[in-house]
Amino acid sequence: MKSDPKKILLHLDGINKVYQDGVLKVHALHDINLAVEPGEFVTIMGPSGSGKSTLLHILGCLDHPTTGRYLFDGEDTSKYSDHKLAETRNKRIGFVFQSFNLLLRETATENVSLPLMYAGATGIEARAKKALAQVGLAERTGHRPGQLSGGEQQRVAIARAIVKQPDVILADEPTGNLDTGVGANIMNVFKDLNADGMTIILITHNPEVAALGGRMLRLKDGKLRAD
Repeated sequence: MKSDPKKILLHLDGINKVYQDGVLKVHALHDINLAVEPGEFVTIMGPSGSGKSTLLHILGCLDHPTTGRYLFDGEDTSKYSDHKLAETRNKRIGFVFQSFNLLLRETATENVSLPLMYAGATGIEARAKKALAQVGLAERTGHRPGQLSGGEQQRVAIARAIVKQPDVILADEPTGNLDTGVGANIMNVFKDLNADGMTIILITHNPEVAALGGRMLRLKDGKLRAD
């Protein structure tokens, strides 16, 4: 895909990732080139072991490539200090995982408030409730995870990801623990967020889920097979 360099939000240039296991080298990613513009909805599909999670970890500044460059909004992340990496993850990237990672004793509002509390933000409760309303949980703000369905818990997790108004959401198998109908509803939440301008990158092994994004990539054996 050809993109205007001035409009690229995430740019992977010749990314390779090699893990060393004793004398054995495992090549998780091979020469990945990818440009994502603001407002895109990209799905990344591939079987287990294809490199999807490794790719997402690099995009989320959770891991470093062995070789190649990753530019976040035009800046080379290899030059980031540890503080800059943490700041980027905390303020500019929202994460959604297959397991919801909610605190069981906290209400939906309190779970969504956590990133704002860590950032020392103001107007925390109002912002958390606004984010919950965005994902259709305006009437469930005082409920704890045990009082919510699986789909509702994932909506809380999505609200937690968007409450800081990040540049991009990275979602790792967000429908993996949900049945087909509930998963479709969660994908509709992502589609609505994307329609409002949010950049989303979502990995999945499910072709039906992958087809719901605006642009689908396929990974096999650590190589980008299609775009």
